[in-house]
Amino acid sequence: MSKALQVNEREKTAARLLKSSAKSSYDPEVDIDWDAPLAESQPYIPFKRSTLYGTSLWEQLTHEQRIELTKHEFASLASNGLWFEMLLMQILIKDVYSQDPRTDQVHYALTEIADECRHMTMFGKACERIGAPAYGPIPVLHHGGKILPTLVKGPSAYASVLVAEEVLDRLQRDQMYDEEVQPLVRMVNRIHVMEEARHVTFAREEVVRRMRECNAAERAYHQQMTAVVAFCIVAALVNPRLYKSVGLRPRDAYRVAMNNPNWQDTVHWMGEKIMPFLQEAGMIGKSGMIWWKKAGLIR
Repeated sequence: MSKALQVNEREKTAARLLKSSAKSSYDPEVDIDWDAPLAESQPYIPFKRSTLYGTSLWEQLTHEQRIELTKHEFASLASNGLWFEMLLMQILIKDVYSQDPRTDQVHYALTEIADECRHMTMFGKACERIGAPAYGPIPVLHHGGKILPTLVKGPSAYASVLVAEEVLDRLQRDQMYDEEVQPLVRMVNRIHVMEEARHVTFAREEVVRRMRECNAAERAYHQQMTAVVAFCIVAALVNPRLYKSVGLRPRDAYRVAMNNPNWQDTVHWMGEKIMPFLQEAGMIGKSGMIWWKKAGLIR
């Protein structure tokens, strides 16, 4: 495919997504009733998606403790979602830094960055509203994240965007359709899912286009970097500190959670939509395979 044709395709996609953004975007400050009372008897994520569901520790918890655990698991997911969004914004800004600001591609990238700003505010407000800490990633991942935008570029940058967005998207869709889940959580997830669908379309097309231009060495590099980022994303979802909320020792409970077949199945299920695409796009190969398996996205 000629360079000119690729540019034209990219511009067409960006123009379409810009129109969609103009027609269907949300403002969490307006579209979420932050003053609405929380439902005391409803979990914050479905019980079956809890990291401890099905374990002996789960059986020891009262119903109220199980709800409290899901509150803090949601806070871990939301605050790590905030962390992901902040890193993705840096990646996008770095990518468009030297591009023509007159193009629809750059205009849409800036629109996506604006979306991510609202999402970060929404996740932060959600943690504050439910009265849980914004756990974020463990320190080693938090510090490591500072160098991520300098390591990923081109197709691995957009593949990293996809892994973060689509892994969370699978879980959030499950929550937003479950009427047993807290209404506030369902609305937060609905807004994020609706707007991230455009981001996913944009990122998928960028991965495909940019991988076409890579030689063998470049493909191996992007495969490795995407796999490492995917491992970090999955590892960050659960901050061990959250288990203190129900009186469990963080290190012990975290070990039980990570060895929990139910949670391992959930992680694999979260990757079911994105992994076939990455395989087809050439983003999965021998380089980095160990990290995909450590993440639990490939068995």
